[in-house]
Amino acid sequence: MKMRKMMICLMVLLMGVALLSTTSIVIGAVIEDEDAAPVKKEAKPKAAKKKAKKVEKVEEVEEAEPAAEPAVEAAPASESPSAPGEKPSRTKKVTAYPFYIYQDGAAKANHFYPSGWMGDYGDLRVNVKEMVNPHSAPSCAKISYTAKGKNGAGWAGVYWQQPANNWGTANAGYDLSGAKRLTFWARGEKGNEVINEFKVGGIQGEYADTDVAGIGPVKLTTAWKQYTIDLAGKDLSRIAGGFCWAASADENPDGFAIYLDDIMFEQ
Repeated sequence: MKMRKMMICLMVLLMGVALLSTTSIVIGAVIEDEDAAPVKKEAKPKAAKKKAKKVEKVEEVEEAEPAAEPAVEAAPASESPSAPGEKPSRTKKVTAYPFYIYQDGAAKANHFYPSGWMGDYGDLRVNVKEMVNPHSAPSCAKISYTAKGKNGAGWAGVYWQQPANNWGTANAGYDLSGAKRLTFWARGEKGNEVINEFKVGGIQGEYADTDVAGIGPVKLTTAWKQYTIDLAGKDLSRIAGGFCWAASADENPDGFAIYLDDIMFEQ
């Protein structure tokens, strides 16, 4: 009897131990799942954060580009105290004559530059140091014109400008109010070269020449000859285009070579 009771007690004890072990396993599994869940939830926000940072960087670059535009804008034109909004005048008053446009190729007395090529400029060649038969030594200016119409204009010409390449864009030039005439010497290589016009001034633009005067058409000979442009009564207070010639292919179908020398303003 006692033995039977002991067996029952032992069986109850073993069942209790088994039940306790099962409960611990279940509880342990639950705890592991609870610990793992927050890790997974935190991983998603971290990934989203990284993505958000990348987007923010792109947005910053896109916003930075427009911000740089003002630095590219042209600086405002400088202002003169007497004329707000205008470029300060660099026009120089001429007080001593004769005043040369061209004396010789390397002369310090030269005050304008043969920079304003016009029309069929591809048909032109200019040599300001031609030493063969100048009017006055050591050199003269030789202009060659092929009349091939490389630029489709049918004519060509050259302006002597101050400063070089000033097509009325610079508030500059010379105040030649004291000049009464412009004189120059010219000849042709073969004779009968037709120059439609020789002139002073006439450049247009924001800072245009204050007046214009000219002669033409002129037919050249092989001998040097002096020509005069009358400037009496002209407003010469700002002249950037000191001297100019223009000729057409119609009048010179084979082109020409002409020579110019001692171009000057006189009183």
